[in-house]
Amino acid sequence: MTAKQYIETVLNEVKEKHAGKTEFIQAIEEFLPTLEAYLEDHTEIIEHNLLSLIVEPERLIQFRVPWQDDEGHWQVNRAYRVQYNSAIGPYKGGLRFHPSTNESIVRFLGFEQIFKNSLTGLPIGGGKGGSDFDPKGKSDAEVMRFCQSFMTEFQKHIGPDIDVPAGDIGVGGREIGYLFGQYKRINGFAAGVLTGKPVSSWGSLARTEATGYGLVYFVENALEDRNETFEDKTVVVSGSGNVSIYAIEKAQELGAKVVTCSDSSGYIYDAEGIDLALVKEIKEIRRGRIKEYLEQHPNAVYVEGESVWSLKEAYDIALPCATQNEIDAELAQQVIASGAKIVAEGANMPSDKAAIDLYKEHGVLHCPGKAANAGGVAVSALEMAQNSARLAWSFERVDNELKDIMKNIYYTCSKTAETYAEKDDLMSGANIAGFDRVVQTMLSQGLV
Repeated sequence: MTAKQYIETVLNEVKEKHAGKTEFIQAIEEFLPTLEAYLEDHTEIIEHNLLSLIVEPERLIQFRVPWQDDEGHWQVNRAYRVQYNSAIGPYKGGLRFHPSTNESIVRFLGFEQIFKNSLTGLPIGGGKGGSDFDPKGKSDAEVMRFCQSFMTEFQKHIGPDIDVPAGDIGVGGREIGYLFGQYKRINGFAAGVLTGKPVSSWGSLARTEATGYGLVYFVENALEDRNETFEDKTVVVSGSGNVSIYAIEKAQELGAKVVTCSDSSGYIYDAEGIDLALVKEIKEIRRGRIKEYLEQHPNAVYVEGESVWSLKEAYDIALPCATQNEIDAELAQQVIASGAKIVAEGANMPSDKAAIDLYKEHGVLHCPGKAANAGGVAVSALEMAQNSARLAWSFERVDNELKDIMKNIYYTCSKTAETYAEKDDLMSGANIAGFDRVVQTMLSQGLV
């Protein structure tokens, strides 16, 4: 069986077994074909049928979460954890609290997480989870009760050397703090059981900034590889959450002008450059909507109900940092028409396959999320190291470690792409490099 035939066979198996799991199938369809050249050189993968093994998670957990709202009414949500692959370390990956969370989404996120974590070079396996609970509009007391109920069941399945969750969409320092407190109440103190913790609970400095900073460090290395810098570049960012905010902050520090941010209701375009202090106030303190930006910057433009990627102004770099599938073929055409030379993903799978094909066709450098947004999980692993040693590192030390990790990820992806595809095919480079480390470890362990 040729590598191409083998990939098609496994793809068909996945589609048959997981019909209706749209996001998961999409992730597999985008990933497996990029391995063809690698599989031609590594026929042992085909002989051992390792693709069929790696697309199935080691464990999938689903449970209910009952909780009481402020009116005394009982509510119930559904929760998941996919413990996908532990070949190179304990399961590691975030928890997402969002109404869209379902089995398909946690499967896709967990699958991507395996190879993202592998690329960091750190000893962490892949997992993901969450709930269809929506923290928006809930009081602190309601969020606390939900988190306590969630962790009462979830704690059975995690531990510092088993599965170490972190935050994701809808799960920030507040939620992690409540989750950690409930775990401690049941099991006693175990600092390394969650990452992204408040610093007072043995969280790591620079963890809050890590995903956004890491994204910009990845792009900085790509620019440096082309004898360019961020200086005087115009950057468009989607989202206004943690990743977006700190990507904006670091890009501005490096001399770029960031002109947009967005939320689910619409986007802001500020030709003068985004006022980051105001965005932080709106999103981190007020927990408000991005249209409130106009109250202090009436000359900015707010476009309601549209994607930021419909923007027709000129810019150099696109940083999608919101959610999966935010850029389709139509929006990718506008990104290209606006002059973007780099699309670097701060979210998981924000560009669909048609969009990625268009980037390649038009010579736009595509920096895939499993490489470009690996900074968050990298610093989570550094938080685990600090917890294990009972030490707290300085912000500067963590930030320098992050810079080195993102540099290594970029050059690993670039070098692997040159070997098996072409220099600028960073998606193939990331997929193959991440996959190689995991499957070689699986082979050495007897395919367990």
